[in-house]
Amino acid sequence: MKIHLTSVFVDDQAKAEHFYTEILGFVKKHDVPLGEQARWLTVVSPEQLDGTELLLEPAGHPAVKPYRDALVQDGIPLAQFAVDDVQAEYERLLGLGVRFTQEPLEMGPVTTAVFDDTCGNLIQIASQPQWSIRASRG
Repeated sequence: MKIHLTSVFVDDQAKAEHFYTEILGFVKKHDVPLGEQARWLTVVSPEQLDGTELLLEPAGHPAVKPYRDALVQDGIPLAQFAVDDVQAEYERLLGLGVRFTQEPLEMGPVTTAVFDDTCGNLIQIASQPQWSIRASRG
């Protein structure tokens, strides 16, 4: 068993597409219209084009807003993305105007930072030296 798809709820799919592709650097994988307003819109890592897809899912369900509002209020990230160097990615994203709610923080072998994805979510980036080694083998 493996993870094929996961999702983040977004307030505006066009805004999310811009942020996740132009700012974060993901690549659009699928963009299928679903009625007049919604799309099946997924992105993937440019390093793993056949890897796990991230669905930028419309946040229309009534349970989404209170759930996400509570997470943001408590400073809890909805998702985590692996990066090779949190400090370098933090500086790159700051230069692109991304707002961070947690600057890079070292916790033993793991370094994390948390940013606002402009679409209603907090996202954590994390790096650990062993992740790069494992990723190169897989």
